[in-house]
Amino acid sequence: MNIREAGHLLAGIISKYDAEYIEAHLEESQASHLTYRGKQLESVDKTSAVGGNVRALVKGGWGFVSFNSLDELPDKAKKAVEQAKFVSTGDAKINSFSPIVDRVVGEVKKNPVDLPLAEKKQLLDEYNEVVWSVPKLQTSIVGYSDGFRKYIYLNSAGSFIEQERADVTLRVSAVASDGGEVQQAGISLGSRGDFNQIKGLHSQIKQMAQNAVYMLAAPQAKGGEYTVVLDPILAGVFIHEAFGHLSEADHVYENPQLRDLMTLGKRFGGEELNVVDGAAVPELRGSYQYDDEGIPAQKTYLIREGILTGRLHSRETASKMNEKLSGNARAISYRFPPIVRMTNTYIEPRSTSFDEMISGIKEGVYVKNWYGGTTSMEMFTFSAGEAYMIRNSRIAETLRPVVLTGNVFSTLKNIDAIGNDLDMNQGGGCGKGGQSPLPVSNGSPHIRIQHCLIGGK
Repeated sequence: MNIREAGHLLAGIISKYDAEYIEAHLEESQASHLTYRGKQLESVDKTSAVGGNVRALVKGGWGFVSFNSLDELPDKAKKAVEQAKFVSTGDAKINSFSPIVDRVVGEVKKNPVDLPLAEKKQLLDEYNEVVWSVPKLQTSIVGYSDGFRKYIYLNSAGSFIEQERADVTLRVSAVASDGGEVQQAGISLGSRGDFNQIKGLHSQIKQMAQNAVYMLAAPQAKGGEYTVVLDPILAGVFIHEAFGHLSEADHVYENPQLRDLMTLGKRFGGEELNVVDGAAVPELRGSYQYDDEGIPAQKTYLIREGILTGRLHSRETASKMNEKLSGNARAISYRFPPIVRMTNTYIEPRSTSFDEMISGIKEGVYVKNWYGGTTSMEMFTFSAGEAYMIRNSRIAETLRPVVLTGNVFSTLKNIDAIGNDLDMNQGGGCGKGGQSPLPVSNGSPHIRIQHCLIGGK
């Protein structure tokens, strides 16, 4: 029995149970991974899986059962309902939504998992050789993964949605050392299943490894407040990590302090600042037509003209907060229930060119890429992958990577220029609630921030 046959069988089963609402997910998936550590190929694998889950809502309580066999489907639905009854004193409820029957297939032109492992290995061998052609390296990591999923969503209201997605990611990092000094650099890329998009990166990867070596001799910035210009990669990570997670409604609903901070209608930035999350943008890793609760993909303005105007919802959080559905309930696989997650999160471009952005800066810092960071409520700390002094309106000497620290709300208000060069980072994977890595994209044009705190000597 394939998942389509199982889906029609389950559709008939779940309508018979005494529950306010039941939904089910069925999935067939394939994946492959190759990892190099240093000069050696460390691991290769190719996997496949079939499974599903049933989630039931009874008197305010959720029951959830996942399984990796399509046998005995009536028993799976029965167990989910029974579990929901154990916690039926809960306060869960969901927004109603008209049932949808749709089949979204054919978007994936070629399954990347079907490409021979030997072809993938040949390309990665070349990249690893390029990395190690650079002297003074201590170690490196080259990691590749791809996947292909067919999945079905159905619910007791009559929805039956079939979708497909493919995914490809490549991450390459190099660590250089000289005596007691150690520096690192990296790149991360991805696509909606197009293997060709990670080909032809030899010069880019060599430049990345050379950057790690260059930074061994680079001076360290003097700590303090600067006018700082962020490239699209770091600005995209900033808006995803420092602000996007604060816009996920389950976080907001469960935290009174965050509810006060994230009050709709509050001014968070200048009139040029627009922040968007949306899966309706085509051909990005966070894109889809329907989320994992059968809600159509949308474009949600989180900040519009500097004002907080929206947040990201599942059907449950939208109901609890009496707000509009946004289509942001997602799960990484059938083994997990859907939770509120970002999709493609970005700052919309405006009209400032890069030359205009650095013009007039007597002494500032230009930061690019990233390789780590933490957030705690509204506070953030990010490590830039590259840093350069800006002197008298020009990019000057290379610096060792710097650390940016601050309050996200103050930082948003201190953005005084937004570029015209939006770029989306496709290499990311988001983690939340034990579900990682979820395919997402984040991006931004270059942005300029006044009074940004830089850690240094």
